Amino acid sequence: MSLYARRVTLPAITPLVLQKRVIKVYGEDGTSRALEVPNDMTAHDVCQLLIMKNHYIDDHNWTMFECLSHLSLERIIEDHELMIDIQSNWDMEEDCRFCFRKYFAKYQFFKKPETFFPDSVVSCSNEVHDATAYKDMLKVFLSTNACPEVHSYLYMTEKGKKSWRKVFFVLRRSGLYFSTKGTSKDPRHLQFFTDFHQSEVYMLLSGKRLYGAQTDYGFCLKPNKTGGSKELKLFCADNEESKICWVTAIRLFKHGMQIYQNYLKPQQQSDSSRTCFSSTRSISENSLVAMDFSGHKSRVINNPTEALSIALQEGLLWRRKSSGRISCHWTPTSSQNSSKNIALHISQPWFHHQLSREEAQKLIFQQGLVDGVFVLRDSQSTHKAFVLSMCHGQKVKHFQIVPVEEDGDQFFTLDNGQTKFTDLVQLVEFYKLNRGTLPCKLKHYCTKMTV
Repeated sequence: MSLYARRVTLPAITPLVLQKRVIKVYGEDGTSRALEVPNDMTAHDVCQLLIMKNHYIDDHNWTMFECLSHLSLERIIEDHELMIDIQSNWDMEEDCRFCFRKYFAKYQFFKKPETFFPDSVVSCSNEVHDATAYKDMLKVFLSTNACPEVHSYLYMTEKGKKSWRKVFFVLRRSGLYFSTKGTSKDPRHLQFFTDFHQSEVYMLLSGKRLYGAQTDYGFCLKPNKTGGSKELKLFCADNEESKICWVTAIRLFKHGMQIYQNYLKPQQQSDSSRTCFSSTRSISENSLVAMDFSGHKSRVINNPTEALSIALQEGLLWRRKSSGRISCHWTPTSSQNSSKNIALHISQPWFHHQLSREEAQKLIFQQGLVDGVFVLRDSQSTHKAFVLSMCHGQKVKHFQIVPVEEDGDQFFTLDNGQTKFTDLVQLVEFYKLNRGTLPCKLKHYCTKMTV
């Protein structure tokens, strides 16, 4: 008896290879960098790659933007979105680009929802208790169908028309509606306008000039496909607060719980990194000892009180030396020292030489209307003076810093001499810790970063 085995030829197993494409990313200073990325690379991944390549500090504010210059539009690319999918919707003949910059307001609505969702624009539905706190509102918004409604008057254009008209809109989970009878929310008077499944919300950068908008607080809904301005649904609000509320709410309605997970992810990674660092540090610190190198021979300092005293003395000495170095830059004795003053300012990341008022406002708007975002610049109206431009209450405010002399020494002040500083570095450091006469402390400086 013989046995026969049938030979079976198995198909070769081909490893899964992700396709790669090239994207071009622009920085705020006009520089650009070409990156080869796989199809599954998200906006967050690209930010992390650029942070690593440029050795930037990751403070979780780096953001990718989609900028459509030919339409004067831009939008935040959510961290989970795939870069290649976005690029595939572009028309090669149109001026579309990815931009990389800091945006401090990216997830600020999770930290201060009351700033982004004022009572005049937002109301909770009947299923939600009237006493729902602001801190719980977003949780309800993301986890249940009983979400808050956003409602207000907006200016809009009808398709194919250049005229704008004022209409009362209501934003619900099922989509965007407008009322045919004043501010009535009766179902008989609400007409469906659009949903957000196949479109994205964009900021309108030049609404008045390009589209004849009624105000400068414009935004629009654009379909996720190629096409010109004919398919845009254009809106503008009466003020910046209302516009930001609408844009933020549409982002939340479209992306839901995913946007909250995007917000939590870097925080969880930071907590993990801090835990790892502290455990590593505690191990290494066991092998460290205080040493005294002041004599002919070094010795170990076993007395903890003596070690602390020496550390404090060294710290005070270092501060005196640093203060002396900075102060000498501002002694107005020669043109050489004057040039050092200019060099000291220009070397600071928060100082923008020869920046106009309009350019300062644009830079702060681009990096997010969060309390404490600021830049320092030359004054265009007063010789040898400077201006602090900062954000508070979603508005940009400007404070002049003037030079004053006292006993032959030069100082700078923004409160008519009540508080004087030998240089702008001291001024900035002071107002980071103290509000003083400012509406809030300085927190985030704006700078134009390269890619």
